[in-house]
Amino acid sequence: MSEIAQARTFDEFMEGIWRQNPVFVMVLGMCPVLAVSVSAVNALSMGLATMFVLVCSCGLVSLIRKIVPKEVRIATYIVIIATFVTVVDYVIQAVSLEIYEALGAFIQLIVVNCIILGRAEAHASKHPPLTAMVNAMGMSIGFVIGLFALGAVREVLGAGTLFGFSLFGPNFQPWVVMVLPPGGFIVLGGWLLLFSALKRRKEVRLAAQGGGHGA
Repeated sequence: MSEIAQARTFDEFMEGIWRQNPVFVMVLGMCPVLAVSVSAVNALSMGLATMFVLVCSCGLVSLIRKIVPKEVRIATYIVIIATFVTVVDYVIQAVSLEIYEALGAFIQLIVVNCIILGRAEAHASKHPPLTAMVNAMGMSIGFVIGLFALGAVREVLGAGTLFGFSLFGPNFQPWVVMVLPPGGFIVLGGWLLLFSALKRRKEVRLAAQGGGHGA
């Protein structure tokens, strides 16, 4: 693989992790992000389930992109996504009933996650399988990072634990609001504020450097 191809592949991979992070930049898939991120385990489980569906569906969509008629492409994509969601549903149910019950209907709702259908339509249907799957992997890792960032903070503050392990001892007073629906919005808003401040700080620094060079 040439250096240009390697750089392009790396760029495809990093797009969803940072520049177009589905949670913190595009703010997509907020329903599962806010609903299941009450703990780190739930967040990672949903993130990994979404990763499997996204990577596999984008790979298959890319493989059949030239033979699917344009008139039925969306319906075809939905059937493909639903097939992989069914696989994930049965796997999670077989591996851990506790996680399956905690995630509830949000496993099946992966079918309508706009991140997956959006990647299938906007990217996988226009690129070869390797490029599509690399891009999907980066996007799904970005989604996992976003889910975990919310889930970890909410579990630490709302229960005083991380992955079920106590962090602060028996005297810690949990912030109950963090495990309630408003807690999801509070933590998400905090992360968005942090990234916005970092972006603004970078822009100011680059502007100052540009002004200095101009002088």
